[in-house]
Amino acid sequence: MSFRFITKSIHAYLIDYPVAIVLIAAPFALKLGQSGPIAIWLSVVVGVTALLLAALTDHPTGLVRIIPYWLHLWVDRAVGMVFVIAPFAFEFTGLDTWYYWILAAAVLLTTSVLNAPEEPVATRSELARRAAG
Repeated sequence: MSFRFITKSIHAYLIDYPVAIVLIAAPFALKLGQSGPIAIWLSVVVGVTALLLAALTDHPTGLVRIIPYWLHLWVDRAVGMVFVIAPFAFEFTGLDTWYYWILAAAVLLTTSVLNAPEEPVATRSELARRAAG
């Protein structure tokens, strides 16, 4: 069994919307902000943006489906890198720092190490060959 098990469907149904909601609510539940208000609002803004990204992505739960899934993954990876850098850039301390570093690890693992490669889309000629053969 491959450890690369997070398919497009799993990402769509079990990750995108739940994680976006967690990103919006967790800073308040965890009482982040000891380092300043940016420690709260960075997560909230990314959460709202993640909802929009999920709604616009071409995957099973996308509402408009104009953003290709591969681009969605690269945006997620970029957010992971922002979460790595934010504690340094904004001088977070304590829980604020650990919150973003744990999120960064989760995002980067999910979208890179554990992400299953997409199955190539069959071309019309391949489909015709399969139907004939």
